[in-house]
Amino acid sequence: MSDSQTRPEILRIAIAQGNPTVGDVTGNLAKAREAWAEARTQGADLLLLTELFISGYPPEDLVLKPSFLKACLAAVEQLAADTASGGPGIIVGFPRQGEKGRHNSVAVIDGGRILALRDKIDLPNYGEFDEKRVFSEGEMPGPVNFRGVRLGVPICEEIWNDLGICETLAESGAEILLVPNGSPYYRGKVDVRHQVVLRQVIETGLPIIFANQLGGQDELVFDGASFGFNNDKTLAFQMSQFEPGMTVTTWRRGDDGWRCDPGLMSQLPDQEEADYRACMLGFRDYVNKNGFKSVVLGLSGGIDSAICAALAVDALGEERVRTVMLPYRYTSEESFSDAAACAKALGCHYDIVPIFEPVDGFSAALAEMFEGTEEGVTEENLQSRTRGTILMAISNKFGSMVVTTGNKSEMSVGYATLYGDMNGGFNPIKDLYKMQVYALSKWRNNHVPPGGLGPSGEVIPHNILAKAPSAELRPNQTDQDSLPPYPVLDDILECLVEKEMSVEDILARGHDIATVHRIEHLLYLAEYKRRQSAPGVKITQKNFGRDRRYPITNRFRDR
Repeated sequence: MSDSQTRPEILRIAIAQGNPTVGDVTGNLAKAREAWAEARTQGADLLLLTELFISGYPPEDLVLKPSFLKACLAAVEQLAADTASGGPGIIVGFPRQGEKGRHNSVAVIDGGRILALRDKIDLPNYGEFDEKRVFSEGEMPGPVNFRGVRLGVPICEEIWNDLGICETLAESGAEILLVPNGSPYYRGKVDVRHQVVLRQVIETGLPIIFANQLGGQDELVFDGASFGFNNDKTLAFQMSQFEPGMTVTTWRRGDDGWRCDPGLMSQLPDQEEADYRACMLGFRDYVNKNGFKSVVLGLSGGIDSAICAALAVDALGEERVRTVMLPYRYTSEESFSDAAACAKALGCHYDIVPIFEPVDGFSAALAEMFEGTEEGVTEENLQSRTRGTILMAISNKFGSMVVTTGNKSEMSVGYATLYGDMNGGFNPIKDLYKMQVYALSKWRNNHVPPGGLGPSGEVIPHNILAKAPSAELRPNQTDQDSLPPYPVLDDILECLVEKEMSVEDILARGHDIATVHRIEHLLYLAEYKRRQSAPGVKITQKNFGRDRRYPITNRFRDR
């Protein structure tokens, strides 16, 4: 074999950010084959797929089933057989049963066989990650000789921490680091990833390719945005965020190592667009991957249901979205007109189902038991629970998933009714505070998100944005009757939830001590409600669900 064959001067690497579905081994194999065929057409030498692509990520306790692991291994072996006819090699993630346990693994495939297996060492066990529960640690890796180029293949978390894995690969002769990832979205995450990779570029002196998964999986959204850095810390290429795709990068060997020819440089969205598109993608994939044909939601004339309706139409199309106004005696004419205007602007189906008779029926049934008591929250909640029952009946009759519409501010302090407005299968704004809901609504009125199926123009009427928010469960009610102004509430909640700040530190920001103590108490008190809430898209660094696991029974208060 000549030197030119053993030491190539050019390596063309295709990076695919695909959208696998957890558990759909056959479907994920088909997507891998489709990506490989495209990479072959474009003249690539190697295709880099993402972490656990064959199983979907995160597979959680599915990897405890031996039959599932066997199916994943069989798919990788089929993929390897495909390469016997030539074309690019493949780096693909899958879970496997090894001699020392189950592993989060990567296979390097070429020429009809598996050249090497690489088992993840650094298993994340924080926030949304729980890998130590189901996987065993691998052993310290060495580079893989791929067609004369020594490739290092650290897996996701192994570039995020200072365990020396990347340095070990560099010291043992790796020339390029190719990193398959399953890195979920949160606000500002792309900048965080860039800094993580740059730190490893500086430490190792090697170029790094970061390939990231795309798509929604339960509460998580994987946003793609794959990229690479040259060893001189310059950005080699940047793929799009929230969109599937492939790019073929051309790497050339020089005196200072490998360098990428100028590649794709996608413009990344700003904060409001990114958050909106994350909610839309997570919502779309939850509905479609779980086989729902349509969705239904209560459209009250308020901001939360309006943005959820807009997200539903953008994600699924107007023909798959049914909205329902459920008026009672406290519903204002303003709410009627605002809800109708919103549905008309979005082009979705709109029904009116009054709840007078069922609410009065419940009241009559309970009249003897409640005799001598004062009306209050119980009677207000009857309205919400009646609405929830009707929406669930529509869901049962037509097979439409109910969309629940509570924002993070409300979910934090329990300003929501169990088995009422909390009914539903999924909540696209569960991790957005109220002021973020307003910001994204204003953004949507001026933009149609890429890939969005909804109309342009003002889809959330101006009056919905301008009026005081209200649950309309009693005369002249507004949210601020029971809660601090939302800018104040949201800041206190962000301090308590995302930042885990002490009450003393929150007071230093200028907040009133009684208000802070009250909000902290409500936050802890509402834990039992959140445990029974629908899943929703993760947007912040700490969402209610995977990230924040507080006890329901909890007497601690920071005094």
